[in-house]
Amino acid sequence: MTRSRFTAMAVVTATLMIGIGFPIFANAKVTKLEITSKQGYGTFRPGEFEFWEGRIFGELQSTEKIPDIEKAPKNADGMVDYSAKISLIFPKNPKSGNGVLLVDIPNRGRPYAQALYNSPRDEPFEAGTTEVGTGFLQDHGFAVAEVQWELGKGADLPMFLDSSGQKRFVEGVGFAIVRDAADFLAHATSDQSGTANPLQGAVKWTLASGKSQSGRYLKTFLLNGFNVAEGRRVFDGMHVFVSGAGMLPIMQSGTGPQSSAAEVPTFENPEFRGVNEDVLTIGDIIERVRARGENPPRMILINSTTDYFSLRASLSRTGAEGTTEQPITDNARVYDIAGASHIVLQKANCELPPARLDWSPISRATLLHLEDWVANGTEPPKSRLMPLEEARNDPSVLRAPSHLPKAIIEIPKRDEDGNAVGGVRLPDMEAPLGAHARQNRPLSFLCMLAGAYVAFPRTQADADAAHDGHRPVLERYKTRNEYVNRIRTAARQLERDGFLLPDDSAIIIQSAAENPLWRTSSP
Repeated sequence: MTRSRFTAMAVVTATLMIGIGFPIFANAKVTKLEITSKQGYGTFRPGEFEFWEGRIFGELQSTEKIPDIEKAPKNADGMVDYSAKISLIFPKNPKSGNGVLLVDIPNRGRPYAQALYNSPRDEPFEAGTTEVGTGFLQDHGFAVAEVQWELGKGADLPMFLDSSGQKRFVEGVGFAIVRDAADFLAHATSDQSGTANPLQGAVKWTLASGKSQSGRYLKTFLLNGFNVAEGRRVFDGMHVFVSGAGMLPIMQSGTGPQSSAAEVPTFENPEFRGVNEDVLTIGDIIERVRARGENPPRMILINSTTDYFSLRASLSRTGAEGTTEQPITDNARVYDIAGASHIVLQKANCELPPARLDWSPISRATLLHLEDWVANGTEPPKSRLMPLEEARNDPSVLRAPSHLPKAIIEIPKRDEDGNAVGGVRLPDMEAPLGAHARQNRPLSFLCMLAGAYVAFPRTQADADAAHDGHRPVLERYKTRNEYVNRIRTAARQLERDGFLLPDDSAIIIQSAAENPLWRTSSP
């Protein structure tokens, strides 16, 4: 159930250009903050929260290390203008929060913070919602800013005409927009006209969160030197979800109307360029950041099981050659969630039901670890990965592109039920009722991300009727009590390991106790 509901906010064909030798200390700034809407968001542990919407305006020097920015029109001061939609959810008394600004990087114009952190178990949120849900972020005192960056999705990017008269948009400005907005909210007193920064004096630490496309955005943002403004680090921590081995091809000028970031390699177009290029592992990225003399953020990266089948996630561990695991840098943790799908959908037009594992509890627990790591230096749990095996001529696995001829795609090893082994294991995986995160068909963009869930037969008679070789549920767990105890044991262990919060543990155990599969048994 949700505390209240809000209407959701209105919502690539070139090779990635990689900056490897330039820190960006640009004389860039937000010049104007325009608020168009204010409303209450509810009352939480720190007090009342508000939901503001508006727009930021800023300007950049034409010498920024952004391809083609020098070709864009200049204002009277010789600067290049931009603007973008922004929304804020923050304590009415900003200093009553936890001192952390969480910048939510939109995915194709859609906010994701509520879906990642506030999603309830009984009705998982999809991208685009601004509903309160569990209120987790607000109860813990986070101020949340969503800053649009993408062409056609709320960001007004500089445009110029090329030599043929074709319109071209300077898409790399999308990185500068987020950089400048985050720096303004964390450090500024007001804009040039005197409009106050609503978070002035309340931000001690700044985190960024991005899922899938926007997770790739954050890695590319970091790689290309945008995590520095006015000589200081912009994001102290990054929470990167299901980004596979991908980057974002917007360090180029696009022709519109949609962003060059809108597409990815798929089974229909495995050779799509700009996503899986020569920088694939987090170690590669951090090595280049440190070579520029920058202090990298602390990072927690999350992979789902379906990312290995559909997004070449194994290359984020091995790089573009062979199967040797590359070391994970000391400022990062990587967690594979066994049985998780890239997206959790209520319905999908696929052959099998979409995967259903609710992994938002891992999002919540690891966000608090990231906060504690950034603010107090408390290290989170060690990286926890699924063991891999080579995907040999498997048509259900997205193959390596021909421009990476030495790359070998690997997928998670699985047990006799078809469930992935290793990784971070939610109680639903330790006491399974079905096979989670199988590949789905057709191998369309949506189905390859949604994955599949195949329930085990309830009884032996059900198994015989369906010609299903899986062990029936009522033979695995003779009584409801046996099943609930298995779930409880797994939940308590995951709490001790640091991947499950007590509130989520209680909800998972209660859900198990209410499962109707034992409808003829005593609870």
